[in-house]
Amino acid sequence: MNLSEMAQTLPQELLARWNLLLDYFKKQPSALVAFSGGVDSALLCAAAYAALKDRMLALTIHSPVESAESIEVAKAHAAQIGFRHLVIEYNDLENPRFVANPPERCYICKRARFEKLIEYGKREGFVTVVEGTNADDMDDYRPGRKAVLELGIQSPLLALGFSKIEIRALLKALGLTIWDRPSAPCFATRFPYGAPVTQEGLQQIITGEAFLRDLGFDTVRVRNHGETVKLEVDPAQFEGYITHRLQILEFFTALGFKYITADLAGYRRGSLNEVLK
Repeated sequence: MNLSEMAQTLPQELLARWNLLLDYFKKQPSALVAFSGGVDSALLCAAAYAALKDRMLALTIHSPVESAESIEVAKAHAAQIGFRHLVIEYNDLENPRFVANPPERCYICKRARFEKLIEYGKREGFVTVVEGTNADDMDDYRPGRKAVLELGIQSPLLALGFSKIEIRALLKALGLTIWDRPSAPCFATRFPYGAPVTQEGLQQIITGEAFLRDLGFDTVRVRNHGETVKLEVDPAQFEGYITHRLQILEFFTALGFKYITADLAGYRRGSLNEVLK
């Protein structure tokens, strides 16, 4: 895919923002992009490749706390554009501090992962390591940000003031199919702080969210509170709880939950962080 040609069709305002991101990468000797398979780092991959070609590499961590879909989406994005992409296996559940799930779990996770990326980057000669925090992310509790700052990882989208709306608009205008991928934070975010992150609990979450999507719910979160499961969906789709009530009860009971509840506030980003505020 020729990104340079696609960029020429961008509306003037988006072209200016795209060029700003390109200018950032053109100043880098080389770049290693921490590519989660989400839209933010997807835009970084596109811009880094357009500016640096073979002097960039996208690296994705594959762990039990992430969906297999994220890996497939990341691979498809790399194939569509043509940049180099590497997947590294890593098991967060082997880290007892992560499994204990304290409020700084995200810091523990990011620190360990970025140390691996930096180690790989140094070994392969990549000078700059970048990640996809954007300007909107500062509205939520982000302990992982501390690890980014400690390790000197760069966050171009944040530094240049890119919002999520701008990021999606740019990806769409460039003809990149990943543009409308829903937010997909790791499955560990479905456990309340202090509740251990376990393989069994992760499987309940993964299976439960897939089931709800198959029923027609769009954005879903299965919050695992041990014997209780709390379901979050878009309030506009609450009627689906009534339509599929018996199916939902039967399915989540079979998964091992004793109490199946629906959060009447509906889906919202970082709902389990509300206890920290």
